[in-house]
Amino acid sequence: MEMLIQQLVNGLFLGSIYALMALGYTMVYGIIKLINFAHGEVYMIGSFIGYFLIKQLGLGFFPAMILSMIGCAAIGVIIEILAYRPLRKSTRISALITAIGVSYLLQNVMIYFFTPDKRSFPQAIERKTYDLGFLSVSNIQLLILGVSLVLMILLQLIIKKTRMGKAMRAVSVDPDAAQLMGINVNRTISFTFALGSALAAAGGMLIGLYYNSIDPMMGVVPGLKSFVAAVLGGIGVIPGAAVGGFVIGLVETLSTALGLSAYKDALVYGILILILLIRPAGILGKNIKEKV
Repeated sequence: MEMLIQQLVNGLFLGSIYALMALGYTMVYGIIKLINFAHGEVYMIGSFIGYFLIKQLGLGFFPAMILSMIGCAAIGVIIEILAYRPLRKSTRISALITAIGVSYLLQNVMIYFFTPDKRSFPQAIERKTYDLGFLSVSNIQLLILGVSLVLMILLQLIIKKTRMGKAMRAVSVDPDAAQLMGINVNRTISFTFALGSALAAAGGMLIGLYYNSIDPMMGVVPGLKSFVAAVLGGIGVIPGAAVGGFVIGLVETLSTALGLSAYKDALVYGILILILLIRPAGILGKNIKEKV
């Protein structure tokens, strides 16, 4: 029982990373109905930016994370302008194939310039472990959870309290009507990509610090699982993405605690299928009838 509770706690920390990444997927889908499969690669690039800022320039973790978030926000905007904006009026399958192509392009560019080898992420924060009864928690885990929650709260404030947030909500409902009301749709969509990419960069740096390892392929599996988290919680619903991320993290750690670590991915996708059979729109999603 003690091990089970410990794994539940570990699942919260892991799930917070999935939640950060899932937010990027769900925001982009909510605005332009596109699954940005290059999101996992932005997460990977964020960890590499942080790696070089800490190792080469000697910056602290938090300054490096802020700069990494800014850099990946710019990369997200560039991807949207060059790859997705020209296809906005095309079929969804064209945009989807383009997203997969961008993902492979970023992977191979990083492999070409930085080799496929793993690198040790600089440990800019000294590791400490706190024993709370039978629970063991590290300061890095607390940092991951704390940063993730702060970023999620800031995202909610941006969406609910700012003019750009209101514009994002308007564009997600009806981009044509929003444009008639004077909203710059292109700028709003670019801002959405910037926000999602910044959150992915923060997740990449936190995971690099936690596992002490980064490589150009590190975004593939977390990117896919974060997409699953977004669908599980309700694609296009921001609180749903956060819930889905925590659920995926808990399922993974619990499967490890039960000796099923070899089947944790199968369990994740099995639970996704089960929930979607019961609630096709996801945990917090709403069923919307589309006119044909």
